[in-house]
Amino acid sequence: MTATKDKFFKPERMNAGDKARATDNTARQIIESEATARDKKTEKLRALRLEREAVEGPMEKSGQKAGKTTKKATTAR
Repeated sequence: MTATKDKFFKPERMNAGDKARATDNTARQIIESEATARDKKTEKLRALRLEREAVEGPMEKSGQKAGKTTKKATTAR
């Protein structure tokens, strides 16, 4: 085993711009992979929903509406 400077000394530091670009590229790759996975999941669920609707017919929406919210009377202090 030969001794080299790489084994004993830290490699040169990256400048701030290079470090920022590396971080930006990594973040963009992560975001892109998450978006791709989300799109695949959406397409899969859409296909399953359309298949189910073709067999069962469209689901009926319930006729109930959300109740009105009432404001509580505020007491004067």
